Amino acid sequence: MFHRQAGRYVATFAVDEVRVLRKVASEVVGLLTDGFDHTDPVVGRLFPAVYPDDAATTAEFRRYTEGDLKTAKIDQAGAILAALPEEAGGEVRLDAEAAEAWLRALNDARLAMGVRLEIKDGTDLGEELDDAVAEDPGSSRVFQLSVYAYLGYLQESLLNALID
Repeated sequence: MFHRQAGRYVATFAVDEVRVLRKVASEVVGLLTDGFDHTDPVVGRLFPAVYPDDAATTAEFRRYTEGDLKTAKIDQAGAILAALPEEAGGEVRLDAEAAEAWLRALNDARLAMGVRLEIKDGTDLGEELDDAVAEDPGSSRVFQLSVYAYLGYLQESLLNALID
């Protein structure tokens, strides 16, 4: 999907891909602004306790770092929104800085989805998707697992383009 071209990282997205990426990035921004709640397991995954056995030290650390980290995560999701075509499919051209922001934002989106989908280390995504399709091919779980897999593919594609 992504390839290097004249110092940029380029990919062409279909209309549905643009819609999915726009929705995912917007949901991350919403989670980090309106929906920011430390009791939400997704927030906990994106902002883990630095000192899990010391709540006071973790709170002190968060006081000094969380605002900047949250702003960076919002900006990274914003980089996806800014680079995507407005209404239709089309080409995305990223410089190195935007490509790295995309990688971090895709990672955050996958972490968030992984928590919601209860994906653990060692989960076989293909098997998980097969089971969901067998249970109900039109379920939201099938769609969400497919989006999760797509984000992983996109992340890997961009990373490979950066490395090449």
